Amino acid sequence: MSAPYALSSLKENLNRFPRVPLVHGPTPFYKLEALSEWLGGPSIYVKRDDLTGMAMGGNKSRKLEYILADARRAGADTILTWGGRQSNWCLQTAASSRMIGLDPVLVLFGLGDIERDGNLFLDTVLQADIRFVEGVKGKVIKPAEALEILNPIADQLRAQGRRPYVVPVGGSWLAGDMTKPLGAVAYVAAYAEMLAQADAAGIEVGHVVHATGSGGTQAGLVVGAKALAPHCKVTGVSVSDPAVSFSREVLTIAAQTDEFLELGLGIAAGDITVEDAHIGEGYGILNKATSEALQAVFMREGLVLDPVYTAKAMAGLIDFVRAGTLSSDKAVVFFHTGGTPALFPYRDQLLAFLS
Repeated sequence: MSAPYALSSLKENLNRFPRVPLVHGPTPFYKLEALSEWLGGPSIYVKRDDLTGMAMGGNKSRKLEYILADARRAGADTILTWGGRQSNWCLQTAASSRMIGLDPVLVLFGLGDIERDGNLFLDTVLQADIRFVEGVKGKVIKPAEALEILNPIADQLRAQGRRPYVVPVGGSWLAGDMTKPLGAVAYVAAYAEMLAQADAAGIEVGHVVHATGSGGTQAGLVVGAKALAPHCKVTGVSVSDPAVSFSREVLTIAAQTDEFLELGLGIAAGDITVEDAHIGEGYGILNKATSEALQAVFMREGLVLDPVYTAKAMAGLIDFVRAGTLSSDKAVVFFHTGGTPALFPYRDQLLAFLS
């Protein structure tokens, strides 16, 4: 199947959009030799987007390059967003906002005592304006519910003479002041970057696996793959939502991205693959399979995953290989989307599962 676009023409398309430089790229791309040998299936490669360079790295830095450029264009002096208490997105947003002189306001949802560890510790060091709100165990707060809380805060900031830019968690949905699918656009570019590295190494990628939470990363990878390598399948391992409902969200974002970039790919439901067997009890809730996947990769590759996103995705990848659902004649790429600081607040639970 021939690709609708050449790599050079897609990059030219993407270069039309302003960015704030945050990412130290291209991020590393290499084979996980020991893991591939241990599992005995296809060759497994990793795209190290945990090494984007800012605030301990992560996929959100790529998205924020485009989003903060849009906030600057809008004349904002404050970035207002939301997430869980250990949100990688909120840390990356706070750090990047500080870097370019914007004030971060974070609305963090959660339950129980507030422990300033991991990402929340770093948010505090950054002197982010943090507003704590009671959340729902195991659930990601969607835009409609979150904006009922954020919009009055934005109004308060405006009354103080501030100019807030409201951006959705993960930079994925069109909500608040983000009217273009900029988070997903960043991952179209990330797919192009990965493909260039694979081509240079003489590797054909047949499958991409990653953790999917708010949908923007997966939507961008899907659009990138359909534009540049239609034979490549992108599977998002859900960390929170059932596949049926979440696939529709990813499809919406991917279609918006296709339209925004004027690619004419015609993204359809069949292009979206979400696997939901590894959600466990819900978002941010650790389980034994996730803990064992984290340990297996760390012991064999010296590669640290996080308990909320990437370890769940790796548990999925390990199961895919063992079930024989991945073709052995093409490489599999695991996108490591970051989240390392969130590992430490889970230390007691992790050790309990591994004891």
